[in-house]
Amino acid sequence: MKMKMRVSAWTRLGTRLGVIVLGAGCLMSADLASAQSAPAPTHRINRAIEMLDSGQPVYYTQVSGGGYEDGKRLAATKADYITYEMEHGTFDFAALRAFMKGLVDAGKTRTGHRTPAVIVTLPVLGDDPAAMKANAWVVQQTLAAGVHGILLCQAESPEAVKIFVEAARYPFAKGADYNSSHRGAGSQMFASQIWGVSPNEYLALADPWPLSPKGEVMLGVKLENPKAVAHAEEITRIPGITFAEWGPGDQGFYLLGLPTDTARGSDRAHDPKMVAARARVLAATKAAGIRFLNSCSEQDVINQIKDGTMICTGGDTPAADKGRAFTKRPTAP
Repeated sequence: MKMKMRVSAWTRLGTRLGVIVLGAGCLMSADLASAQSAPAPTHRINRAIEMLDSGQPVYYTQVSGGGYEDGKRLAATKADYITYEMEHGTFDFAALRAFMKGLVDAGKTRTGHRTPAVIVTLPVLGDDPAAMKANAWVVQQTLAAGVHGILLCQAESPEAVKIFVEAARYPFAKGADYNSSHRGAGSQMFASQIWGVSPNEYLALADPWPLSPKGEVMLGVKLENPKAVAHAEEITRIPGITFAEWGPGDQGFYLLGLPTDTARGSDRAHDPKMVAARARVLAATKAAGIRFLNSCSEQDVINQIKDGTMICTGGDTPAADKGRAFTKRPTAP
């Protein structure tokens, strides 16, 4: 009897332990399954698109040209993207490639991206279709350097802007006109190394967002003169455009003439003609579902965001910190 009781006791204990082990195993299996099914944290290549796609405004900093060492230095920026200025800065593709290589060699950014996004302003103007077509090679050479976008200045001709977009796309891209889109084989080789993807992956990703939901390229336009503003609604609706700005500096040249010591900067921006130009471009971007770019200071960044500005200047300034805090960014800057 005693032996049977002992066996029974051990049996009951073993059963309990088995239940515990089985339960623990189920919990471990459930946790493992959950971990396997949960999406792994990933980053888009283009940090600015990642933020815009989540509804967050972005902030950029600017460099006028620069090479390898400038790239290494700016890799630590808090900005969501870097404007590489070649409209008035040095027009040098070798320096641009060196700059991109410097960004890569500096190591991952504070947000875990391979590099900050880089958007280049060009000396090619969007005011004439024939000139834009003749200079499409500049768009293609710029993108082949591994940058993440281009901002077209003086974009006053809708037809020129269409040619600009076509020059940035591959013939096989969804919705591309293969008679006009001429980015060619070979353009992906250096650029894919900068992005840290295979050449074929680059070909699939190097398309304008949000036209291509998985695209990593941002194409912008400066509607910075009265002719451009007059076509604001048409230009901002062109498929492939990501953002637009109203260019108060150049806009003021056309509308107000030569700046004086007592009428510069924000004083000129408050002139009724300037206010009207800005309002029309902003309204056009909202109607087209693209983003609006405007300069933002620490004093007005919150009002700019409330008004609809989604791309701000001052990526490394207190203005950007204030804006990020206002929109409660869930991640590190």
